[in-house]
Amino acid sequence: MSYFRMIWTHILDFICPPACPMCRAFLRAPNQICPECFKELDFITRPQCAVCGLPFEFDIWEGSLCGACLRKKPRYDVARACLVYDEASKKLILPFKHGDRMELVPLLVRLLEQTGGDLIRRADAVMPVPLHRLRLMKRKYNQAALLAQKLARGHRKRYLPHTLVRIRHTPIQGHLPPNQRRKNVARAFAVKCPDQIRGKNILLIDDVMTSGATADECARVLKRAGARRVMILTLARVCRG
Repeated sequence: MSYFRMIWTHILDFICPPACPMCRAFLRAPNQICPECFKELDFITRPQCAVCGLPFEFDIWEGSLCGACLRKKPRYDVARACLVYDEASKKLILPFKHGDRMELVPLLVRLLEQTGGDLIRRADAVMPVPLHRLRLMKRKYNQAALLAQKLARGHRKRYLPHTLVRIRHTPIQGHLPPNQRRKNVARAFAVKCPDQIRGKNILLIDDVMTSGATADECARVLKRAGARRVMILTLARVCRG
């Protein structure tokens, strides 16, 4: 950092002190979470399903699958999420997703790095779950793309923002039961320029995994176009039905 940039940073910190993104308490440094809010967050760690990453209540043998993955294994190879999606993590994610809080990107990417380090190392390319152009016009930005771009740059991975596209505008899925979510996203995605992903390990970035239907459909389309492996990395996931 240059001397003048350092001085400017100190001036900005004096005028607008860094604040916790969850409770707005003042912090000593930017891109942090205050200790009280940090304690509220439920981080997902082992033991967890070897495929979808669902946390288990007690430790069992390595490579174990949850009931859902045993009944029907997802099309993606592995999925990992940083946090349980609950009232605490919503305070961190929703302002970024719907509140234009793009200054949160460095903090959120650091969470992804801490959770998905192994997936990042194995990836040949990074891409976001795409938004349909109509939703993108309404929301103004794709939050998954902001995360994926910074993550790819930081780890010198190829960034493919336009290879996977959403070709069908689908209703918001939050209120739909799991079977309807699968129908909702069926044939909603397509791959442009399949040569970019053929034989590659793809890391797909999104903000929240709910039922996994979107991730599963994206993986199906990517693998059909020639991707070798599809790995999913999200900020949070729903852990209850």
